[in-house]
Formats: sequence, structure tokens, C-alpha cells
Amino acid sequence: QVQLVESGGGLVQAGGSLRLSCAASGRTGTMYRMGWFRQAPGKERDVVATIHWSGGSTFYADSVKGRFTISRDIAKNTVSLQMNSLKPEDTAVYYCSAALRPASYDYWGQGTQVTVSS
Repeated sequence: QVQLVESGGGLVQAGGSLRLSCAASGRTGTMYRMGWFRQAPGKERDVVATIHWSGGSTFYADSVKGRFTISRDIAKNTVSLQMNSLKPEDTAVYYCSAALRPASYDYWGQGTQVTVSS
């Protein structure tokens, strides 16, 4: 089991920045990959960015490339998402997730709201 707690959401104007953080506990030594996903009202949950826990390789959705940066701190068991140049279409509930094996995001945080005003 892995427990995840997100923080850092809020309201920001377009063009602004926010930083999300996710603290993991439990079986963190077995984590394969961590990621950030988001779900806007009436839409499906989509991947935003992921990072390989030990190697650090990253993946970004096309919509956030060049604006968002995912990072992790293995010693602190945290993963962060730095979001710059935010757009109204980035408005969503953002979820942190952990996978203990490839393509299997089985653990989720409670979500944090990000609202970008125009």
C-alpha cells in the first residue's frame, strides 16, 4: 500500500505559476513510477506528467510541455509539479498517483483543485 497526500492547489490568474507537491508513505521503496493526472469537469482523467521513481526519466502530455516540470525527491518521498504560464484550460482537479509496476497506477491521492482565471 502507498498513501499519497497532495498540496499546493489554488486560484491563479492566467500566466501565473503554481507548485503542487505530493507526499508518499507506505511501500515507497517499491514505487516504479509516479505521476500527476488531472480531471476537468465533464471530462476524463488525463495524464499530465510522470516520472520514473529511481531513474528520473519523465513524460509530459503535449499540452503542458515546456510549461510544467515534474520532479521527485527520493529522500523525502515527494513528487512535485511546477506549473508555469498557466492557462484557463489547465483548470482541473489534479491527482497524484503511484505505480508499483509499469502502466499500473493503483494508488491515488485525494486531489487538489487548480483554478486558472482568464
